[in-house]
Amino acid sequence: MAEQGALSLKLGKINSLGLGAPFLVLMILAMMVMPLSPFILDMLFTFNISLSLVIILAVVYSKRPLEFASFPTVLLIATLLRLSLNVASTRVVLLHGHNGPDAAGKVIQAFGDFVVGGNYTVGFVVFIILVVINFVVVTKGAGRISEVSARFTLDALPGKQMAIDADLNSGLINQEEAIARRTNIAQEADFYGAMDGASKFVRGDAIAGILILIINIIGGLAIGTLQHDLPIAEAARIYVLLTIGDGLVAQVPSLLLSTAAAIIVTRVSSEEDMGEQILLQLFKDPKTLAVTAGLMCIMGLIPGMPNFVFLSLAAIAGGAAYLQYQSQFEEKVETEQVPEPPPVHEERELNWDDVVVVDQIGLEVGYRLIPMVDREQGGQLLSRIKGVRKKLTQELGFLLPSIHIRDNLDLEANSYRISIKDTIVAKAEVHPDSELAINPGQVFGKLPGTASKDPVFGLEAVWIDTNLHDQAQTYGYTVVDAGTVIATHMSQILQDHAYELLGHREVQELLDRFSKTAPKVIDEIIPKIIPLGVVVKVMQNLLRENIPIRDVRTIIETLVEHSSRTTDPDMLSAAVRIALGRLIVERVAGPEDDIPVITLDFSLEQLLQQSLQTMSEGAGTIEPGLSQKMLKSLNEYCEKQEINGQPAILLVPDNLREFMARMVRQNIQRLNVLSFGEIPGNRQLKIVSVVGAEAT
Repeated sequence: MAEQGALSLKLGKINSLGLGAPFLVLMILAMMVMPLSPFILDMLFTFNISLSLVIILAVVYSKRPLEFASFPTVLLIATLLRLSLNVASTRVVLLHGHNGPDAAGKVIQAFGDFVVGGNYTVGFVVFIILVVINFVVVTKGAGRISEVSARFTLDALPGKQMAIDADLNSGLINQEEAIARRTNIAQEADFYGAMDGASKFVRGDAIAGILILIINIIGGLAIGTLQHDLPIAEAARIYVLLTIGDGLVAQVPSLLLSTAAAIIVTRVSSEEDMGEQILLQLFKDPKTLAVTAGLMCIMGLIPGMPNFVFLSLAAIAGGAAYLQYQSQFEEKVETEQVPEPPPVHEERELNWDDVVVVDQIGLEVGYRLIPMVDREQGGQLLSRIKGVRKKLTQELGFLLPSIHIRDNLDLEANSYRISIKDTIVAKAEVHPDSELAINPGQVFGKLPGTASKDPVFGLEAVWIDTNLHDQAQTYGYTVVDAGTVIATHMSQILQDHAYELLGHREVQELLDRFSKTAPKVIDEIIPKIIPLGVVVKVMQNLLRENIPIRDVRTIIETLVEHSSRTTDPDMLSAAVRIALGRLIVERVAGPEDDIPVITLDFSLEQLLQQSLQTMSEGAGTIEPGLSQKMLKSLNEYCEKQEINGQPAILLVPDNLREFMARMVRQNIQRLNVLSFGEIPGNRQLKIVSVVGAEAT
């Protein structure tokens, strides 16, 4: 068994390399032309029997024939393997049979001695019976069924194709389901056609077994008497016994494979495997078992019959019938006790009111957070969120959609989650009866409580009891209540996703409001000069980088000025940013005259511009190692600026700004990327670092 397991492991490794089939073919050819030792023959005969058992069990447990669609190929390979073993064992028997019954290995000797009791006459009779069963009964019947099944399947193929087309045209199935069904019936036709041919292999294998037996007996007697000077009786005893043992070793796997072929072509597709299907259909009606029990009991009472055996089987069948009847009676009672469903009222016709509108902004809370949004219970969260919406509407320059707040019992008790357009973008957990002490980076003591993190900035924090509020502030913590945590988190999410909330409707509202002061301007510009979609995209690009769109006049005038040269939203967005330069710089750097910035080394700028040029031509990209080093340097710069309490600003040429902004947007969100054109003339630049040599 250890040797067989090692062989299986080696075959598995070979097959994983894609060499399984070629290796098996070479092994079959090698067994036909190369002499094998008795030990190797024992292993291969054992493997052959194991393979046959695996195949027949796979057939038994498959629920429909196509689950084992490779069976015809497996049957062919197993047949060739068995025939090659016959050739190899014949060579050993004829060459070394005169040495005794164990000359061809322990397996053949065992079948010759143990199975047939060492009597070659009995062995010959057993072999003939197995061949008759295999050839006349199993193989012939399976071949006929395969032939008829293949013919019927091919004849029904056009009708099945037409049925699929009809279902597809009527809308009962979609295109993917139609393709799957067509593939299924094509595989079914191929399978039964292959089985029709494969059954001929099994039939030929049975005939070959008889011929090999006769040839081995005649050849063994001739070799034993003429070459080794053995008496005719001794030669017959040795060679016939070895030949019979060899034939039985090959015939048992042959019978198993023939049975597997017969089972798979007689299977009917079902949700149960063969064992479940037979038991369900054979013993479903208890009357079958009851009548059988009665007949067995009558036969058991006849004098001279084996009364004990018949009466015992009658008792077993009667008990099984009673249990089956009880089971069906209980199922019937349970069915009758189930109340009838109420009458189904005719449903009204669907209309557009049944279409569920997607919430632009949603907030779901667990059941322990419900009091925070219930005004009757003193909840202040609703008013805080309204304040957040109002504040952001004024800052960003357009009306944010209403925030739909609802409870969700599927959430954990203290959890909440925020969604944008029915997609969850953030979730966290708060404790309504506690306060969150946030570590801003330097504190002077530890607080007892539940360790957590600030959901907005990811800072280390701890949920503390409310009576520790003053102590936490003394230690340097920033202390907020649960409602403030949720409101702040909502504010951050709305700022980050403001560009998703701005659509054609909101932009049209902005233009309508602006047209009240200059009605003819808007009518002549949009959509005659600039499509509304371009305006929407430009404003979304601004919001994506936290730039308000309150100054509609400057935005529209800039778009008109540059629309004659380009209609590309990204290029127009860059022009608008330059026009809004004072606003952008003030929001990023504050009112101070000096602006601390980091710049790129000249050689690095040239390299990035070359990469940008090749990407615009559809070839090349920035080298990954360079981008990683550059991002690492920029991240270190941001950390230094945060420690010094100064803004993190990267200043680049105008044509690199969009490229660099996209690069750092996913990695260093706190880094602001500005172009030289966006810096107002009254501001002074203070270069605090240069990214160059260390990044290249």
